Amino acid sequence: MTTPVTVITGGGRGIGAATARRLALAGHDIALCYRRDHDAATAVLADVHAAGRRGVAVPTDTSEPDQVAHLFDTAADALGPITGLVNNAGITSPIGPFVDLTVDDIRRVVDVNLVGYFLCAQQAARRMTTGAAIVNVSSVAATLGSPGEYIHYAASKAATDTLTVGLAKELAPRGIRVNAVAPGIIRTDIHALSGIPDRPDRAAERIPLGRPGEANEVAAAIAWLLGPEASYTTGTVLRVSGGL
Repeated sequence: MTTPVTVITGGGRGIGAATARRLALAGHDIALCYRRDHDAATAVLADVHAAGRRGVAVPTDTSEPDQVAHLFDTAADALGPITGLVNNAGITSPIGPFVDLTVDDIRRVVDVNLVGYFLCAQQAARRMTTGAAIVNVSSVAATLGSPGEYIHYAASKAATDTLTVGLAKELAPRGIRVNAVAPGIIRTDIHALSGIPDRPDRAAERIPLGRPGEANEVAAAIAWLLGPEASYTTGTVLRVSGGL
């Protein structure tokens, strides 16, 4: 059987890093990209190699078309035909009221969380063949709206869900599946970037399961959606949210 080759954006931290490690243990070769933290990406890559898999780490701003093309070219040249994409790179801005959002914050969030997903999905779809799969990392914010926190982030994730459904239908005749996971409140450093690093613990009381999630719990769902056991699953948004 052909070894799976999976591209993971935002693979140096959080959900992306957990997914890279899990997929490597499951037999995938990994191409991960990262924006700035070379050391974190190198540590993930070391774990991929320790699992006996091949891997590359490519610095990439996923909102830039030329850099995205370079990422996929590098992955294919180093590892072979691409069979999977995890669209995970994402950002937010400091939590606060909608009326206080700056144009720069809005544009950057949309550029990374939505335009970046489009660009990566395009590159993947152009290269993939029957049996390949894409998983977009969305958020329960898409359906909750995130009032008073980051409505622009929630809107970008709602668009991710629409991208998932539409692209799943378009690529289904080619035997390519497209799904999404919608994490709830997960312990990752995105909360520090939003200005409230302890937000997962603060929010625990409003999560039905009574706790925030862990990155490896989301990674498990992503791995399932990429794998053969999900062979009849496409166009689905799978909530991994503790009941939110």
